[in-house]
Amino acid sequence: MARTTAPAAKEPGRIKQMWQVFKMTQRYDSLTIWYLLAAFLVPLGVGLALAFLLSAGNVIGIILYVLVGLLGGVLVLLIVLGRRAERAAFSQIEGQPGAVGSVIKTSLRRSWVGSEMPVNVSPRTQDAVYRAVGKGGVVLIGEGPRSRTEPMLKKEKANVARIVPNVTVHVIHVGPDADSVPLYKIVPTLSRFKRSLNRAEIHAVSSRLSSLSRTPGNIGIPKGIDPTKVRAPRPR
Repeated sequence: MARTTAPAAKEPGRIKQMWQVFKMTQRYDSLTIWYLLAAFLVPLGVGLALAFLLSAGNVIGIILYVLVGLLGGVLVLLIVLGRRAERAAFSQIEGQPGAVGSVIKTSLRRSWVGSEMPVNVSPRTQDAVYRAVGKGGVVLIGEGPRSRTEPMLKKEKANVARIVPNVTVHVIHVGPDADSVPLYKIVPTLSRFKRSLNRAEIHAVSSRLSSLSRTPGNIGIPKGIDPTKVRAPRPR
């Protein structure tokens, strides 16, 4: 008896993926449409202005400048859409345990090394401390109210200073406090720290801290929220 196989589900095309990303983003960020319009129209306007200022009477020159402006507008639009989509996705998990771990897992740049698992966590409140090592040194990220994570951060900062005493240590608070760093600003905040480690030193410091740090027990803290369940795929 011949076997019948179900046809494989066809993946949506790029245009459909972009539309899905836009709809998801627009649902959580009503200003997205205006950012996208500006992202597309500004480069296009610059291309048109250059076309008529620098290539007046030259049809080929005008066409080339318009095409450059059009392509530039599409490129900037895609970049802005990706940024706004990421911000909208992070807004859905803000305040949940493991949200910082999700950012570290999905958005940390190559010049930084971090883990979605916290290095210290409170079994009672689920407040946590995460660690990242990069060009700016060691960064400790507290997840939860500042009043509760401050003692945990001080303890971890002392541990880091004991293990790697000559490395710069920064502290970031992510929580409900007014002066806390939002999830979507974690990566930009890391990039603003002044360079103090090169690539070899980054991996050496990260390996030393990982080998000597205490591993949290099995206390119910999630590794990090699965980003595929809260955000649509990015346009390619």
